[in-house]
Amino acid sequence: MSARTVSRAALLALAAALATSPLQAQADRSKPPKPGPVRSLKLPPVERLSLSNGMSVLLVGVHEVPVVEVILVVRAGATADPQGREGLAAMTADLLDEGAGGKDALALADAIDFLGATIGAGASWDASTVRLRVPVARLDDALALMADVALRPDFPEAELQRLRKQALTDLLQARDVPGAIASRALAQAVFGAGHRYGRPQAGGAAEIASFTVADLRAFHAARYTPTAASLVVVGDVTAAVLPALEKAFGSWKASSGAPAPPAVPAPRQLSSRSVWLVDKKEAAQSSLRLGRIGPSWPDQAYAPNEVMNTLLGGSFTSRLNDNLREQHGYAYGAGSRFRRNLAGGLFFVATDVQTDKTGPALGEVFKELDRILLPASPEEAERARNYAALGYAGDFETTSQLAQRMVDKLVYGLPDGFYEAFVPQALATDVAGLQKAARAAIDPKRLAVVVVGDRAKVEAPLRALNLGTLRVLSVDDVMGKAPTVD
Repeated sequence: MSARTVSRAALLALAAALATSPLQAQADRSKPPKPGPVRSLKLPPVERLSLSNGMSVLLVGVHEVPVVEVILVVRAGATADPQGREGLAAMTADLLDEGAGGKDALALADAIDFLGATIGAGASWDASTVRLRVPVARLDDALALMADVALRPDFPEAELQRLRKQALTDLLQARDVPGAIASRALAQAVFGAGHRYGRPQAGGAAEIASFTVADLRAFHAARYTPTAASLVVVGDVTAAVLPALEKAFGSWKASSGAPAPPAVPAPRQLSSRSVWLVDKKEAAQSSLRLGRIGPSWPDQAYAPNEVMNTLLGGSFTSRLNDNLREQHGYAYGAGSRFRRNLAGGLFFVATDVQTDKTGPALGEVFKELDRILLPASPEEAERARNYAALGYAGDFETTSQLAQRMVDKLVYGLPDGFYEAFVPQALATDVAGLQKAARAAIDPKRLAVVVVGDRAKVEAPLRALNLGTLRVLSVDDVMGKAPTVD
């Protein structure tokens, strides 16, 4: 008998023995095993340092991988756009890495690539950022390039023309995407055209077409100042990195006092239900969006809200997804979420459904919104809080994820221990806590309903639901006239 035959015989005998062992007989496969105990979130300590020009530095040492992420955070996002110049913050940020410090876009990209680094810039609602990710060994050289991008951008005219054309093309393409139209319409319906959150973050076609290099330089000079900026440093570094940061950013001085970011008024909550139907002729499906004003940062009920939303629409096993996808087959998926900003946020439900199921699908969404206001079963509450608590640490796994959380902490003034408190607060959210969170955040009688679809096919079913006065709009009403792209 060969060695291979002996080995095979031994393996078969072992398998037979395991199949009849007491452990095999006692295994219960009638239900999935319960999850293990939820571990508390333990983050590295945050060191608070400062440069000679007064810039604050938040430093978090993470030493598993020899990389570091450095983020310059400027407190001037889309809400700092001048009236009628919406999108200026976004375009300014987009141009920063398209030529800086005397290097054109290609030369700058080559220098960054040579260091194995990435540098990018962008603007959110509440801040603009310049981000560097680089191996620690190349940090000093990379910081010099980052400082060029952030402090000494060239704003070349040719690159502005290219990015303008790209932005206008994106707007033109968005007119053919029902989901993009629905999201734009929902912002208008919830916040109103008079509120900054109700207008496009990156600006509309008229604003984008009007931007000049002089506009970008003026915005950068006024808003990108050390008094309005901070550094977030996360990675395989210690406080010994401070001289390198000082060399790159310590000599940055404000030419004049930076104007305070304009105060964004808190949006007013909806007082009734509105229904908008945006006619997208021959649309292959209907895009549904429902929303209302949500909590701002810092959200005092953050953990209960997230647990509640996990049950409603924040996970694959949520009620909304189970109803519309699994039970009825109306959609590939459905969900809900909170978007939080400095001056109020947005709670919304989103799904795309079959055109002929638009009315029934919307009816099922309202059933779930009504049902979340009632007490959940103890089993559902336990599953939701375990899901939220067990998955939370995954938002802090990488250097980039942790760095972004530190940016949020800085921009939104989140207190120390805010993130660490989530797991115990989530696990403490019982049936009563879920219901309290739902009733504070959701009112099906006071929210905006947006449907983007083929009016000829969906208007009658929508009217039959009798949700409220139905307003019919065109794509131009929501998106503006189609931009001309030269």
